[in-house]
Amino acid sequence: MLRASWDRSKEPPWPPVGTRALPAEPFQGLRRPHRRPYPGPRWAMVGSGGERPLGRPVRSRRPGATSAPAPDATGLPGGEGDRDATLRYGMDVRGFCTQSRVLIVAGKGGVGKTTMVAALARVAADAGLSVLVVELEGRTGVTAAFGQAQALGYDEVVLDAAADGDPVEQGTVRARMVTPDDALVEYLVDHGFRRISKRLVASGIVDVVSSAIPGIRDVLVLGKVKQLERAGVADLVLVDAPATGHALTFLSSAGGLLDAARSGPVRTQAADVAELLADPARCQVVLVTLPEEMPVNEVVDAAYQLEDRVGVALGPVVVNGCLAEDPGLDVPAAEAVEQAGQVLAGRLVEGLERARWFHLRRVALQHEQLDRLARDLPLPQLRVPYVFTDRIGPTELAVLASALAGGIAGLPDPASVAP
Repeated sequence: MLRASWDRSKEPPWPPVGTRALPAEPFQGLRRPHRRPYPGPRWAMVGSGGERPLGRPVRSRRPGATSAPAPDATGLPGGEGDRDATLRYGMDVRGFCTQSRVLIVAGKGGVGKTTMVAALARVAADAGLSVLVVELEGRTGVTAAFGQAQALGYDEVVLDAAADGDPVEQGTVRARMVTPDDALVEYLVDHGFRRISKRLVASGIVDVVSSAIPGIRDVLVLGKVKQLERAGVADLVLVDAPATGHALTFLSSAGGLLDAARSGPVRTQAADVAELLADPARCQVVLVTLPEEMPVNEVVDAAYQLEDRVGVALGPVVVNGCLAEDPGLDVPAAEAVEQAGQVLAGRLVEGLERARWFHLRRVALQHEQLDRLARDLPLPQLRVPYVFTDRIGPTELAVLASALAGGIAGLPDPASVAP
């Protein structure tokens, strides 16, 4: 039998899985030009009487300190051996999904933000909650994830009905799209301008007004979200926000209008939106990222800007596309082929070895970015596995939702945090 061979001298000098580069010194916080000490993003915590600042990492951790430690490989803060005595792990999934009535999901383009909206909707529905997904940019990823092909419009569609078919029953997922034009028409109709509402929109008045009043389009959309929240149309309203760059402008638009308008309906609408965003019991923002350098840089910067400019409470960071460690890849391809009693051509063995090292390298880089994210951004992480598929359907959605639910169950129970 021919023995497959591999020249070990050709192996790339990449670290094996589990190798993590340690910083030269503990993280001292982002060097940002703040005039006041920055406490770190807030994490809205149900049952704690409001929000509780997680605080920034410090050089040394006192025994019994309650600052949030970095998550370990399991995604749990601090790991098995570093669990704070004041925290009880095992948050109720239903409690997590109801700690805020509106959950705005934002992230850099390409990180799977819309897919995570669908997965969060699946998690909430499985917990027995009614869910309304609000799409702002006409994407079809949410409907496709639930096995449907139609595009969303202003009218609601049922993506996943409860057992009895009631569209507002617990466990039902509905979705709709909200645009500035549609929001303006409804606003005018509600205020007695039904006859001229559609004519004004068709004339392009929205574009003229938006040019004269920056941020008015975003406030119109957020005003509709506020109306849905106040009306109690669902237990949880999930908003698929624009990509991070636009999301910052989108969420800070109300503050800009409050500064510009001294009175009138525009200021009233902006004040209502600002009140919604500032109340952790009503609204949170969940940021989505990938375990890669650029997305991590952007999500860290976005988190601090959101709190600085908007003052909105931040939920856990969803880290999408996490590769799983495979202990079998510790064995070189040539040895694995020999152990399996197989005979392969040298080029095939070489291809397998390169694929093995590629995976090991990606996992090592992933660890580095996850560790950096935990140091730079003191928020819990919900890690979601990489799904090897070119489309997300109901089967893949179930896998992602299960991972999210498991991560949520591993978060500290806010009700058990010592005040």
